[in-house]
Amino acid sequence: MNDELLKIIKDIEKSNNNEPLDITFLFPGIGLSYLSLASNSFSVQHKHSAMENIMQINYCKSGQMEWKMKNGNYIFLNPGDFSLHTMKSCTDSLVSFPAGQYSGLTIYIDLQEASVCPPELLKDTSIFDKVLRKGICPDDTISFLAGNEQTESIFSAFYDQPENVKLSYQKIKVLELLLYLIKLDFTPQKQLTAYQSEQIDIIREIHDSLTERMGERITIEELSKQYLINPTTLKTAFKSVYGNSIAAHIKEHRMEQAAKMLRESNLSISEIAQAVGYDSQSKFTATFKTFFGVLPREYKKNHK
Repeated sequence: MNDELLKIIKDIEKSNNNEPLDITFLFPGIGLSYLSLASNSFSVQHKHSAMENIMQINYCKSGQMEWKMKNGNYIFLNPGDFSLHTMKSCTDSLVSFPAGQYSGLTIYIDLQEASVCPPELLKDTSIFDKVLRKGICPDDTISFLAGNEQTESIFSAFYDQPENVKLSYQKIKVLELLLYLIKLDFTPQKQLTAYQSEQIDIIREIHDSLTERMGERITIEELSKQYLINPTTLKTAFKSVYGNSIAAHIKEHRMEQAAKMLRESNLSISEIAQAVGYDSQSKFTATFKTFFGVLPREYKKNHK
């Protein structure tokens, strides 16, 4: 199995401009790799015959992972989210990183070898055959799941451990994750939503319109009517695509634009507040300080 996983890693390295990816083998048939990427996208087409036996668990720590599936649908992993699939199931899919960076980890499981020689604590669970292969990913389906408090406590412990106990934590947390998966309900309602390309096009058009009109206050209801999209779908799809709510995301853009205007223009703070959609200068000032830690006038003075 180790040789097979190393072939997979080499495939990913070639697709990611040959940046080295190290894999740590924790148990027979189970390996762990940390990913830290600064790349817009890469596509991996797995050709090895054993890919249907290799399961991959991807966890997004920061950034965003965008999947364009073979059927043209899009699914997004945002911080805390994770996915499970066999390597065969992601053949020909395109993985992109819209934020321009991504940090996370990948757990590789050779289902055949792990079934024959499972970790001691999992010997009586049948997790590798009945749960992972037949329950979670039957017929090479892909499961995308939103993170929660319990999964975050598991995945976060893979990071920032002292070197002398790092491997022990990795082994314990892999076992804890697998035990968590045994009792998890994998109904479609529990999984992240897949969006058609037409829906993503609408969401991106809405995003561009909002960022071009930051001086205006536009409601969800107005957007829903203008673009003929259900308000709930609009909110959930926007958060999936951009990793944040519409209000929070546009607020970030407003603050970034305000900072740029403070650096580069001679407009007054009141005029800048109006330009980015704030009728109240005091509210703008409070929001700006929350984002940048200084008042607008201090920021302007420091950057002139």
